Amino acid sequence: MSAYGIIKENIKLVEEQIDTACKKAGRDRSQVTLIAVSKTKPVEMLQEAYDCGCRDFGENKVQELMDKYELLPKDIRWHMIGHLQRNKVKYIVDKVYMIHSVDSLRLAEEISKEAVKKNVTVRILIEVNVANEDTKFGTTCEEVLQLAKDISKLPNILIKGLMTIAPYVENEEENRCYFQKLKKISVDIMKENVDNICMETLSMGMTGDYRAAVSEGATYVRVGTGIFGMRPTMLKGEEI
Repeated sequence: MSAYGIIKENIKLVEEQIDTACKKAGRDRSQVTLIAVSKTKPVEMLQEAYDCGCRDFGENKVQELMDKYELLPKDIRWHMIGHLQRNKVKYIVDKVYMIHSVDSLRLAEEISKEAVKKNVTVRILIEVNVANEDTKFGTTCEEVLQLAKDISKLPNILIKGLMTIAPYVENEEENRCYFQKLKKISVDIMKENVDNICMETLSMGMTGDYRAAVSEGATYVRVGTGIFGMRPTMLKGEEI
């Protein structure tokens, strides 16, 4: 089978499994969007996924996102899902559909400053390290509400929800508790009824656990390996 055929089959399988997970959970399929995690993948592979209907792509590195942005169709919604350094913010605020990895007030302030300069409004998610892993970025479960309140006062930023990267596990059921926790946090934050804080988006679930994430309320799932295949240098626990 050609590379195009493999990607097409993989997308079809992932979409079917999302559909099945939605039905089991009594959710409407339209509530879940698949993000094709395309970091390190060549433009040709992204174009193939695009031709199969993918419009949401996730990148980890600013330079790679910028390079691909210039070469691919302009109706793609680019998602910054990797750790974002403050000195790189200016390059992408007017190119990304959403930044998933906001984990500090200082980063949010930089996003706000650059967004004001470029006269754009940036959608963001607050990244929460629900499993409290030393190797992961993200604010803590205890601090996320105050962080959201602080960020909500900044101009040209829209807080759309939360994101988490669950631990690398063999059995996705082991991560269900983390997805449940993120969902509960989002509900608790919404009860505070703070202006400019919306919790409609939950970005959680990757190749190994997106089915469990969907059943627990994910609105974005980030799938890389499940669409494009393994990278030979993939590290344990890396976004897949």
